[in-house]
Amino acid sequence: MIFAKNLIVILISFSSGLVISGGVFAFIAMIGIIPRLAQKTKTEKNIPVYENAIILGGLWGTTTFFIDYSIPAGAVAAVIVSCFIGMFVGGLAVSLAEILNIIPITVKRFRIFGATQLIVTSLAFGKLAGSLLYYIVPGFYTEI
Repeated sequence: MIFAKNLIVILISFSSGLVISGGVFAFIAMIGIIPRLAQKTKTEKNIPVYENAIILGGLWGTTTFFIDYSIPAGAVAAVIVSCFIGMFVGGLAVSLAEILNIIPITVKRFRIFGATQLIVTSLAFGKLAGSLLYYIVPGFYTEI
């Protein structure tokens, strides 16, 4: 009886995770981050690789909520992973800002023409810095 209850909870949890992940992936696809980044880097032929990497990353990230494991790779690996996480989150934030025309409106309102590249770069580096702090500084993130 207990096994059946646990199995039902596992199935419901897994199904819920799939639905939420599907929503996140649909959002990423809707704002067009993958084709836009591929176009900017002139690597359109690798779009399936990018899509698969995002899906596998989402699945791996989901498993970290219910499987307690660690990869003993050291601080250098943490820095490398943090850079990739920062680049992805920064790219996502910049893509969302671009879709909403936040950057062009800000440039017009504050009359800071010619600084668009600086604004976009600073957004990406801010996200990168946050990822580095999260993974490298012990105790930076604590659960309540």
